[in-house]
Amino acid sequence: MFCLKRRNLFLVSLLLILCTQNGLSQKKKAEEPEAEGSKIKRVHKQIPYPDGRPHATYYINPVDLGIVFKHGSGPDKCDIYGARDIWVWEHERTFYMHYDGAGPKGWVTCLAKSEDLQNWKSEGPTLDLGEKGTKDCASASYGTTFFDKDKWHMFYLGTPHTSPAPDLVPAFPYLTMKAESNSSTGPWKKQYDVTPFSPKENTYYSSTASPGQIIKQGNDYLMFFSASTDKPIKRTIGIARTHDLNGTWEIDPTPIVPMEEQIENTSIYYEPTNKTWFLFTNHVGEKDGLEYTDAIWLYWTKDLNKWDAKHKAIVLDSKNCKWSKQIIGLPSVIKVDTKLVLFYDGNRSPLLPQGVKSHMNRDIGMAWLRLPLMLPE
Repeated sequence: MFCLKRRNLFLVSLLLILCTQNGLSQKKKAEEPEAEGSKIKRVHKQIPYPDGRPHATYYINPVDLGIVFKHGSGPDKCDIYGARDIWVWEHERTFYMHYDGAGPKGWVTCLAKSEDLQNWKSEGPTLDLGEKGTKDCASASYGTTFFDKDKWHMFYLGTPHTSPAPDLVPAFPYLTMKAESNSSTGPWKKQYDVTPFSPKENTYYSSTASPGQIIKQGNDYLMFFSASTDKPIKRTIGIARTHDLNGTWEIDPTPIVPMEEQIENTSIYYEPTNKTWFLFTNHVGEKDGLEYTDAIWLYWTKDLNKWDAKHKAIVLDSKNCKWSKQIIGLPSVIKVDTKLVLFYDGNRSPLLPQGVKSHMNRDIGMAWLRLPLMLPE
């Protein structure tokens, strides 16, 4: 009875929070969300990127709730320089969030908890930096989780390189590393003897092969991982496959969309009403010679193994985000009742921070889309 009452109180609280907010459309004017579902629509006016990189021809309009977690609130200054790169999940009626805490020693995966998605309490780091000489000695960040009904698996980003202090921004190569736990909240045991996959020369993942959303299909696990080259940096999403979460993954020879799309990181939602997969990802734009994450996009498909780069839409950018007017960080989505709740990070500065500072002083925001997600006509 207690759990049922608690769940009902949560749903009522969330409904009040979500239904009292207004969003802005890609057309820069107030627009109420659709009464039944959220529809992908065609962009009325396209603004090309200075370097000619592809742009989206569709958009979908979420309701942005603003900041729900500010950096600097974690224990022992674990996120004093920024909180970003989130991964959100629910377990036993509690919501959990992994986020990258930028602290005095570097960026590590931190844990926060919430009962209502809007009020979060940081528990501090859930991973530590590896010892000198290990692949995660400079950063152990972006902790994505997967529960196989027996153990909790974490695939996280490790690297031995960063920019100089105090920012300590992770630098190439971006590696996928593994940890496991009997609990969703840890403690996590790093598995240095497990190498899921690694960057490979002369491929689309020569500099980045970092973790992403895992989808199980039959006996197979598919990970939609971030991939990139260097000099020049081109970014895309690839699929890695395995039968064993503690084994080696095989990487598809080609990415799901061309590298010119300039996207990274994944969070995936399946819409049962139209049998469509929606992949939310971070788009990297360019302004005055600086590359930075400028938007959240989504791609859609009926078949996880077949994607069309034309089937993409803008979800959130500077036009419909209430508080971050330059930078929009990577997405994490979770279904709650009749809403798809979207978490992301951003920067409150009205001007675009330059250089490595564009990665710092991030806070975490929340938006939502009314379900179902509807395809364009």
